[in-house]
Amino acid sequence: MDKTPFIVGLTGGIGSGKSTVAEQLRNYGITVVDADQVARQVVAVGQPALAAIADHFGPELLLDNGALNRAALRDIIFQQPAAKQWLEQLTHPLIGAELSRQLAAAAPPYCVLESPLLLETDQHQRCHLVVVVDSDPHQQLARAALRDGNSRAQIQRIIDAQLPRSERLARADLVVDNSAGAAELALRVEQLHQQLSARSRAAKQENRS
Repeated sequence: MDKTPFIVGLTGGIGSGKSTVAEQLRNYGITVVDADQVARQVVAVGQPALAAIADHFGPELLLDNGALNRAALRDIIFQQPAAKQWLEQLTHPLIGAELSRQLAAAAPPYCVLESPLLLETDQHQRCHLVVVVDSDPHQQLARAALRDGNSRAQIQRIIDAQLPRSERLARADLVVDNSAGAAELALRVEQLHQQLSARSRAAKQENRS
């Protein structure tokens, strides 16, 4: 029997509602592997990658409790492309290995790889299809500012640094429109779950034939 999991990539711009969609899919019993969470795990206290980062950039990259000072590191890699490249060479293989482990352990009918950088990195190559959560840019800005407590100018800079909305939509296999209210989104996620379950069954049937 083919035990290869049917992997659905889930992405969207900041404030799009991607995490809300992921949480609602979890409520259907679907395994959701959060790439952001995995990225934090590989640089947690006690992990070799954290020691390498402190050795490379200096101990000021650590907080008093020994954890990574993410804000300081973010400032460095935004300003220094070489630093970003070094960090990616260190962490991407570790993140990739942990993603593989968690995805392989997922139960049917499908599993989800949730990642804001799904299409900007090679993570989408793991996926059988890509789902993009989309909303009006003004809604994105308002939601993200309210959630994160950052200024709209800060949120806009993040949006500008992300993949353009038009390109993200062009590369989507399925789009979840989150421009309406919570009740409408819940309905659309239910429909999405049904679609993904059907596609997973069809893919497994095709593999058997």
